[in-house]
Amino acid sequence: MTAIELSSYAGLTAMTLLTLNILIGLVMSVKYNPVRNWPHRRINTFKIHNWTAYIALAVAVIHPLLITFSSTAKFTLVDILYPVNAPKQPWINVLGALALYSLAFVVVTSYFRGELGRKKWKTLHFTAYGTAALFYVHGILTDPNLKDAPIDFLDGEKVYVELCLLIVIVAAGFRLRWQLRQPPPRVHRPKQPRVGSSPQPQAAPPTAPGR
Repeated sequence: MTAIELSSYAGLTAMTLLTLNILIGLVMSVKYNPVRNWPHRRINTFKIHNWTAYIALAVAVIHPLLITFSSTAKFTLVDILYPVNAPKQPWINVLGALALYSLAFVVVTSYFRGELGRKKWKTLHFTAYGTAALFYVHGILTDPNLKDAPIDFLDGEKVYVELCLLIVIVAAGFRLRWQLRQPPPRVHRPKQPRVGSSPQPQAAPPTAPGR
């Protein structure tokens, strides 16, 4: 097995973990209770969500680094970090680099969400959808053998990437439908005094003894 083939498998593994991570995040966002619903047992989905992200980031880093061990690809570390002038598929690899940096941003900001605050972190966390889009587009457009061959959308690896993309789109659509069906949030309003009620008389301040 060549270094390019290992890199391809690492990329598919990272994409699988990222897809699983997004699906778990969508399940968590609708407040799904695995104890009350299927599988009717206590599952720490928060911990699984975190660790799939950590492992996905680690595998995504390994994915391009493996190419540097190939004698035919002739990629250097600079080509991995800044692939604009890469010897093969530079702009497609730019999408891959952006996906990797975006994933690192999502993981790091999530790790420090306590310091950032929930509202600010939640806004930043929407970057995960853009990260997934970059990963899927990179996976579909790239030639896994780095030979600039035409894209075969019916190739086994491409079909797998396309299925992951389709699953995330469908799940996000169900998540959006669930959100639209939720009642509007209740607005707390201070109680107003009753009409016609007179204000209560204030008690006179106590007088000092001997006066």
